[in-house]
Order: sequence, then C-alpha cells, then structure tokens
Amino acid sequence: MTHESFHLLKHARLLGSASNDGLDFSSAPSISYMAMRMDQEGLSTAVLCELEGLSLASLGGKASPIWMKQFAGNPISVWFTVLPIGWVGDWHESPAPQWVCAISGHWWIETADGKRIEMGPGEIHWGQDQGTKGDRGHRSGQSGPEPCVQLMVRYANTPTGGERRIADNAPLLPVL
Repeated sequence: MTHESFHLLKHARLLGSASNDGLDFSSAPSISYMAMRMDQEGLSTAVLCELEGLSLASLGGKASPIWMKQFAGNPISVWFTVLPIGWVGDWHESPAPQWVCAISGHWWIETADGKRIEMGPGEIHWGQDQGTKGDRGHRSGQSGPEPCVQLMVRYANTPTGGERRIADNAPLLPVL
C-alpha cells in the first residue's frame, strides 16, 4: 500500500481532553483517546473512544477531591521516548498493550486499514495491535519541526473496562 492510499484523519475533539469542566459533581467527565486495535480481518484499525467511570476522590491529606480512575491491569514498564526529527518506524506491532501520550512535538500512526492519525502534546493513544495478519501492525513516525517526546506505559495483558467507543458520535474526520 502506498502512502497516497492512506486517508489522513483528524479527530473532532482533542484526544486526552475531558468531556466537561468537572465542576458538576453529579456528572463525571470522560476522557477521549484514540485506540488502535485489530479488526475482524486481522488488520490494525483506529477508533475514537472515551474512558469513563471516573469518580471523585482525594489524593490524600487535605487535598480536595478530583476526578480519578485507576486503570485496571498489570503495568510492566514505563518508558520516556524521543522520536528524532524525520524518524519512521516501518510496519511493526505494538510490543505490548500500551498507553502513549505525547509530551511535546507531534507523531503519527498509519494503520493497516488505511488510516493515518496525527497526534500532538497531551493527546492519548491506546496501542493494542498484537497478533495482526502477517504481523503487519502499523507504521508510526515523528512529524513537524521538533522531536516528539512521549510517555509510554506498557501492560502485561489487556486491561478492560471503563471505555466506550464513540466513533459513531464523534468520528475521525478526513482532513480537507
């Protein structure tokens, strides 16, 4: 598949943003993120999701409550990475189920079903494309004039619960 056959997509809402201002204690916010998974044909695909189930709790001491959600699962490692300007990771699967958040700079992912998603500072991605057809997975790379600094949290297995796919409500949109 050539680069021209990929559809450049942009999300309707900033990934990693809260659905509301958190001031109404009767309405918990949710957090948007892009999830990369394997589709029914065994190819990687990207869908927009919401992390739900946040509840009010204090960090301790006299700290006022904030909205929090402990993510289930067994984290095995935390990585800080720097994608150099122009870096491209050719076809590969995510080494483990993992959260990736850009701290600075920009990066992109191309999925095997033809989607290309670009993400920047504060935007959240869930990578879970292990076991794809032909171990193809996805491509990823740095974009823009500065290196992309990322925080990655890898898991031993796939955590579940507290998410809702919202592709029908807020689809990934073609960039015009």
